[in-house]
Amino acid sequence: MPHDHPAHPGQPFDLGPVLDAVGPRLRELRLERGTTLAQLSEATGISVSTLSRLESGGRKPTLELLLPLARAHQVALDELVDAPDTGDPRVRPKPIQRYGMTLLPLTPRSEGLQAYKMIMPPNPPERQPEQRTHEGYEWIYVLSGRIRLLLGPHDLLLGPGEVVEFDTRTPHWFGNPGPEPAELLSLLGPQGERMHVRARPKQTT
Repeated sequence: MPHDHPAHPGQPFDLGPVLDAVGPRLRELRLERGTTLAQLSEATGISVSTLSRLESGGRKPTLELLLPLARAHQVALDELVDAPDTGDPRVRPKPIQRYGMTLLPLTPRSEGLQAYKMIMPPNPPERQPEQRTHEGYEWIYVLSGRIRLLLGPHDLLLGPGEVVEFDTRTPHWFGNPGPEPAELLSLLGPQGERMHVRARPKQTT
């Protein structure tokens, strides 16, 4: 029989520590994104007082409350309710939909280097490239399809087996010129996973 089973047959699993960790995790996610309780309340329809009690542990988390919070934070539900560590070193990626792409995290959540497999559909012709910048460092390897990369003044077309690495403080944009979906591996250095900000303000009339 396996020796790492978390409990004896028939013995109920103690959810107390798991639920107790939800509040701090919710607060951590909100602060990482620079969101106030009022902004989160507007996005989820959950009152500020309920959100505050959830974060402090004064309110028991329920599925009805966690689902809109997971959507607002753009994370999978199980990222809010961490399962106990089983000692299994395998990473089980769960797809994340973001900016029209599918991202498969290949590294555990941490403060260091992050690795992703990206599946990028062709960009619609009407979508205009817009270079952006953020703190960090990025490395991209094209597995299949093609990627167009605008990096500062350079306009590059990358095919299978090609690699690019760059400081993400350089204005950049990448997309899929088609015709088929593109698959790539991406490594993001510290702070590279943060939301992009525009490299230059849009012209106003």
